[in-house]
Amino acid sequence: MHFIQPIPTIRRDGDGVVILDQTCLPQRTETRCLATLAEVATAIRDMQVRGAPLIGATAAYGVAIALTRDAGDDALEHALHTLAATRPTAVNLHWALGRMGARLLPLAPGARAEAAWLEAEAIRLEDQETCAAIGTHGLALIESVAARRPGPARVMTHCNAGWVATCGAGTALAPVYAAHARGIAVRVLVSETRPRNQGLLTAWELREAGVPHALIADNAAGLLLARGEVDLVITGADRVAANGDTANKVGTCLKALAARDAGVPFYIAAPFSTLDFACPDGGAIPIEDRAADELLCVAGLDANGQPATLRQAPADTQVLNPAFDVTPARLIDGIITERGIAAAGALRELFPAEEGAR
Repeated sequence: MHFIQPIPTIRRDGDGVVILDQTCLPQRTETRCLATLAEVATAIRDMQVRGAPLIGATAAYGVAIALTRDAGDDALEHALHTLAATRPTAVNLHWALGRMGARLLPLAPGARAEAAWLEAEAIRLEDQETCAAIGTHGLALIESVAARRPGPARVMTHCNAGWVATCGAGTALAPVYAAHARGIAVRVLVSETRPRNQGLLTAWELREAGVPHALIADNAAGLLLARGEVDLVITGADRVAANGDTANKVGTCLKALAARDAGVPFYIAAPFSTLDFACPDGGAIPIEDRAADELLCVAGLDANGQPATLRQAPADTQVLNPAFDVTPARLIDGIITERGIAAAGALRELFPAEEGAR
């Protein structure tokens, strides 16, 4: 599947990068220039870029930006440490930084900046190919649905794992885009995904691509699954443990539980960079807790079509805001990777040589 992003999520611009600012979506489409290490760290931490693969690529470019100004050992270590501290759950971040460190630390300082830009660009291009491969393998699941029942294949997803979250076609949405390109009728049920409403980005993407879809409240998923209105659930992932337990946007586990009860297949789409063979199970995955205002406030447009923030509860309301949950491997029918689809506990069979890479 050949997929070209309508707007590049990240691209080099001189000694900096230009990103698609996801905090403005879906109300406004804006880009932002990042020219310093601090700006890159802020963009990752504040979710101007989000989606595990895109976070990893952005961090790699952040290292290159830092080394353009100072390529000494201390500066390199500072860049790696600063970026690693931005988001704890998405392992792609640490995979990309580990790859950058392994490539750059052996080099003399004078050779590091150019090598850093080349490596960051390689990570971006590889993610494009990875997304395409995930789309090809996941397409078979949608084709199977289309072959056994009339009407569109009904795919439910959660959060956003499309092109906005990657450097290519996406992970969970890549099979959908592949099916649409093949002329296979498909309809996506899109969770709004509170508290940050990233599901609205999925709806925005699908509308732009002309893919039929419906936006649903997160808590409507159980009813729709029970009523037989869903053929397949595919979500992305931020970290997959060695045993197949998977961390993704909070609310994913509830969908997996409901899908299992309803007899609907539940799949995760994730590249190798999201797999963490050094993490034994979901209990060892760090879960990020985020600011209360993400839950207490809602961003949107006012009556005049201008961006506005609405506070929906008093500022002193006590809040618990975990950004992720963990879906046990036993609830996952398979994990769609760039090398094929594996049972959640059998990922090493697809990536035997890379098991010790992290």
